[in-house]
Amino acid sequence: MEIKARGMTFDLYEGGPSDGEPVLLLHGFPQDHREFDAMLPHLHAAGLRTYTVDQRGYSPGARPGEAAAYRITEMTADVLALLDALGLESAHIVGHDWGASVGWLLAANHPGRVRTLTAVSVPHPRAMMLAMRVRASQRARMAYFQVFRSASAERLLLARNGTLLRWMLRPLHHAEQYVAAMHEPGRLTGSLNWYRGYRTADVADTPTVTVPTTYVWSDRDGVVGRTAALRTADWVDADYQLVAMRGVSHWVPEQAPRELAGFVRSRIGV
Repeated sequence: MEIKARGMTFDLYEGGPSDGEPVLLLHGFPQDHREFDAMLPHLHAAGLRTYTVDQRGYSPGARPGEAAAYRITEMTADVLALLDALGLESAHIVGHDWGASVGWLLAANHPGRVRTLTAVSVPHPRAMMLAMRVRASQRARMAYFQVFRSASAERLLLARNGTLLRWMLRPLHHAEQYVAAMHEPGRLTGSLNWYRGYRTADVADTPTVTVPTTYVWSDRDGVVGRTAALRTADWVDADYQLVAMRGVSHWVPEQAPRELAGFVRSRIGV
C-alpha cells in the first residue's frame, strides 16, 4: 500500500495478524523491503503484525533530489511520521545496515516510540565512532564510504551492467532483483544520497539507548569489526544482548532469516 508522510508517498507492505504486536522493519543499502521476505513468515507465525517500507530514496514518491535531504535525522523523522500515519504510538523496530542506524537514533532519541530494538550489522553510532578512532582496520573497512559519496558512484556501480553491485551482493541467491531495481531512474542516486547526506555531527552525541535491545553482528561482516560490536554495550542502559553469528556475512536477513527471526521473537518475547 502507499502511505503519505511528510509530503511524500512511501511504499509500505503489511502482513500478519491484524491484532498482533506491530513490528516495523527497516532495510539497508542497496536493498529494499524484500530483504526481509524470508523472515516474515516466522514473525507472522508468532502472531506479530509486520510493516516493511521502502525508505526515502527507494520509494518513487519519496525521492527528493538534493543530497542534503538525506541526512540520517531526516530518515528518522520519516519513520516517526510513518508510525503516526499508521496510528501506532510505538512499535518494535528491526533494522539492518542503514535501517539499523535509523533504529539506533529512534531508540536513543525517541524511546517512547520504540518498544524494543533489534539492530542488525550496524552498531550504536558512538561505538562505531570509537572503533574508527582506535582501529585502523575499522577505518579500512569503511573506505568504501567515500567512494559511495563521490560523484562517480553511480557510474562505478552500474558499469558493465552492474558488475560491482553484483559483486557486493554475491552471497545472495537473488541479487539480480536489487541490481535490476537500481536501473530505475533516480533510485540509485536516491540510495547513494544516504551516504552523501551523512554528517558525523548528526550522530556524535547520540544518547544511550534505554529500551530493550538486541544487536546482531556476524563474524564475516566486511563492514563492522569486533571492536565496534563489543563496545556497543557501552551505550545501552537496558536489557541488552549481543548475538555474534558465525559464518554469516553482512547480509544477515537473507543469509540467516530463520535465525534472525528467532532473535527478534526472543527480544519481543513471543
